[in-house]
Amino acid sequence: MDAVKGSGNENVRRPDETPDKTAGKRPGKRPDKRAERSRRTREKIVGAARDLFLAQGYGATSLQEVADRAGVAVQTVYFVFRNKRALFKDVVDTSIAGDAEPVATMDREWFRSACAEPTAAGQLRAHVRGARDVLGRVAPIMPLIAAAAATDPEIAAQWPDGPDPRYTVQYAAAKALTSKPDARPDIDPARAADLLYGMLSPELYLIFVRDRGWSPEAWEEWVCAALTAQLCTDRE
Repeated sequence: MDAVKGSGNENVRRPDETPDKTAGKRPGKRPDKRAERSRRTREKIVGAARDLFLAQGYGATSLQEVADRAGVAVQTVYFVFRNKRALFKDVVDTSIAGDAEPVATMDREWFRSACAEPTAAGQLRAHVRGARDVLGRVAPIMPLIAAAAATDPEIAAQWPDGPDPRYTVQYAAAKALTSKPDARPDIDPARAADLLYGMLSPELYLIFVRDRGWSPEAWEEWVCAALTAQLCTDRE
């Protein structure tokens, strides 16, 4: 840090001068305690809602039950989320991201680091590891989305028809992967994206982990080996 030059008498105080208690301290932004309390309240409500939705379904869960489980007044739930549909959407979005930060999957550190791996095999290992974390959070709530959307048109409207965001993510990963030196030369990005999209689907994850009782680690090992055989040459 550059020193501030002066007369050499900066530390001499006149008798009538009030000492400046902030002198020599870096100016800093005080933490916003209200914002932090609001964030924690929101997290408690979302966590409580997720637990209840998974345990008893979207339709059977009331906002009063969510409030009771979160330890807040039901008016607080209405103030933060307005209605149950908005709360459900937040539960889904938070489950996908892992937090409430407005950062897209392709801008997440795990995804960018995986794509930056110098080899296709290395990218696959990192990508499948990151996908395992995401699927562990989001796969259990996928049946809830389908059930809720089937009975509530406004829920369905929150996920409009159009390009599947999950495929968009896998296509971006596939483009990076097929450019690596150990990627199979006969596999183009579209084919690679199809394989990633299918093998890393919530439906397939649930078949192995929920229905067949595999551990998430066993699923990760299997799917990584299967994708590596399909997308990579023998050299790395």
